[in-house]
Amino acid sequence: MTEPAQTLRVTEIFFSLQGEARTVGRPTTFVRLTGCPLRCQYCDTAYAFTGGVSVSIDDICRQVSANPTRYVTVTGGEPLAQPGVLLLMRRLCDDGFDVSLETSGALDISAVDERVSRVVDFKTPGSKEVARNLFANVDHLTARDQVKFVICDRADYEWAKARCDEFDLANRAGDVLFSPSSDEMDATRLADWILADGIDVRFQIQLHKVLWNGEPGR
Repeated sequence: MTEPAQTLRVTEIFFSLQGEARTVGRPTTFVRLTGCPLRCQYCDTAYAFTGGVSVSIDDICRQVSANPTRYVTVTGGEPLAQPGVLLLMRRLCDDGFDVSLETSGALDISAVDERVSRVVDFKTPGSKEVARNLFANVDHLTARDQVKFVICDRADYEWAKARCDEFDLANRAGDVLFSPSSDEMDATRLADWILADGIDVRFQIQLHKVLWNGEPGR
């Protein structure tokens, strides 16, 4: 079998606090890969769609090891758009890092190393990319994984609730995350809806935007 590519197109590698998901608040090294086949209307990392530089997997691992944390998040863009990311994540796990992958619900997650916590962002209607969801990914979820929904309005909230029920996501994944779209959804209103319905999800806001207003590389 052909070995995956030994280099990846990288937008940035940086050290910061994890802004969301299960390890929120943890000092984390972020590896942001370049390129994404989706165009969500609320995307806050469009600068990662193009450009970047070609970096060897060996050099990425060296840069990650230089930071004082065992937590690593591979993000984008859409990391799975580059097949070589599978080798990178395997190498990071072998090196003893606690690795998470931030990925859309549009690409197959089945080949991702089982030691990686996959944060699968299924796209709501408000994203304008709902048709891209690959719900076959649900069959590959484990208790290590997380499912995320970015909520733009009440219709998105009801849609996400319905998907949680349809796929029994609370029992398939370790966490189900509901996040307000920062420019469109009042966070308090979303929190009130969750409490009123008593649904088994984790409400989250993006800590890095509270601290650094979404500055790239933070």
